[in-house]
Amino acid sequence: MRDFLEAIKLLLLDLASTLFFLVVFLLTHNTILSVSLGIALGITQIAIQFLRRKTIDIMEWLSLFLVIAAGTATLLTDDPRFVLFKPSVIYLIVGVVMLKPGWMIRYLPAIASAVASDVAVVVGFVWAGLMFVSAAVNAFGAMAWSVPTWAMIMPIFGIVSKLAVFVAGFLAIRFTVVRRIKAMPAAEREAFLISTGRQSHPSAMPPASSGRRMS
Repeated sequence: MRDFLEAIKLLLLDLASTLFFLVVFLLTHNTILSVSLGIALGITQIAIQFLRRKTIDIMEWLSLFLVIAAGTATLLTDDPRFVLFKPSVIYLIVGVVMLKPGWMIRYLPAIASAVASDVAVVVGFVWAGLMFVSAAVNAFGAMAWSVPTWAMIMPIFGIVSKLAVFVAGFLAIRFTVVRRIKAMPAAEREAFLISTGRQSHPSAMPPASSGRRMS
C-alpha cells in the first residue's frame, strides 16, 4: 500500500496552499495577506519541482491554476470563500480518475491482487464515492459556513472519512485474501504462497546418516 499512501500524500500536497491560506487567515483575518501567501506557496511548490528537475504533472499545474484563480476572485470580491471551493474541484477530478475499474489493484501486494482483485475494484469505487461526497460537503460548507467553521469541520471530516474508508477497505481485502487462501487445497495453497513469495520452497530433508557397524 506504499504507492497508494503516496497518492494520498500528493492529494494533500495539492491542498496545501488552501490549508496554508486558512491558517494565515484565521491568525491574521487579513484576506490580502492570506491569499498572497497562499498563491506564493502554490508558485513555490512548482518552482521547487523545476529546481529539482522533476516532472510536473497535470494535477500540480491545475492546483496552481486554481490557487491563482480562486485567489484573484477573493481579492476582487474580498470574499475568502472562493479559496474554499478549490478542494471541491480537486476532489471531483480525483473522484473521476478513481472511477476507472481496478485502479487500486496496482497498489496492492501480489498476493492480494491475485486473490482479491474483485474486492479491490469495489473498494476503488468506494474511494471514488468518498471523493464526490467530500466535494459536495466542501462546496456546501464553503457557501453555508463561516471560514472559522469551515476550518474546524472540514479537516476533521476529511481525516475521519478517509481513515474510515482506508481501514474498512484494508480489512475487507485482507479478510477476503485470508478466507480464500484457506479455502484452497493444501497443495494449491502451498504452490500459490511460494509463487507470491509468501512462503519459501520446502527445504530438502538432509539424508539420513548411516550408522557405523561396530566391529
